[in-house]
Amino acid sequence: MSRPVQFAFTQPSSPGIEFIIELTDENRIAQARRILSGEEQNEIHVHGRIVKRKAEYNPRFSFHLDPASIAFFTMAIEVCDADMIYVEDHLDEAGGAFLPGSHWCPWTSRLTRELSA
Repeated sequence: MSRPVQFAFTQPSSPGIEFIIELTDENRIAQARRILSGEEQNEIHVHGRIVKRKAEYNPRFSFHLDPASIAFFTMAIEVCDADMIYVEDHLDEAGGAFLPGSHWCPWTSRLTRELSA
């Protein structure tokens, strides 16, 4: 396990708002950096399991993604797609019919930057 690294992603449906994820796996960190450099152009969208608790690195939201669950995808099923603000506003429903298993895969997510340490 390497030192945690944070990355930001945005969604066109929530302009100007960043969601921060933390990666702890060296392979995932390297993949995120390849996405940002433009080298990786297929598996570029973020998915992971929601933890209904604030994380200090993602202060805008009352939830974060479990770093061990985060991966990147090309396409995913619709049932896990949602806008970050919608998830925040309906967090109490996440894990039931809304985002079953607390799995979130925002289809339009785009990594925008690596946060400096």
